[in-house]
Amino acid sequence: MSTQTMERTVDDRLQRGIDLKIAGQYDEAEQAIRSLLETEPESAAAHRELGLVLNFTGDFDGSIEELKRAVELDPGWLEAKCDLGLAYSMLGYMDEARAEFEAVLEVDPAHATALRHIVYFR
Repeated sequence: MSTQTMERTVDDRLQRGIDLKIAGQYDEAEQAIRSLLETEPESAAAHRELGLVLNFTGDFDGSIEELKRAVELDPGWLEAKCDLGLAYSMLGYMDEARAEFEAVLEVDPAHATALRHIVYFR
């Protein structure tokens, strides 16, 4: 199988998990994304999506762990950092949330999501 075909397969599998999440089928979405992570454990996108799914199902600690992993794998991914900041703020980890939003704004001072949420910490 060519590298391009393998990448398309990974993208398709991730998109399936995203589609299931959007449809509100969280158990199936979690299953699909965990299956992808078995073969692609370094996929920041899959860790982010799993973190979002876990957040929707109320597994907030698991959500934070997955979002942290996504940020570790891709430290420059501002959307993942914002998602992590939002998850922290939902659990009342205000110092951690603020740090994530400030880190985003250091890179992109006009980042809409970070700007919208940093006001709660200033």
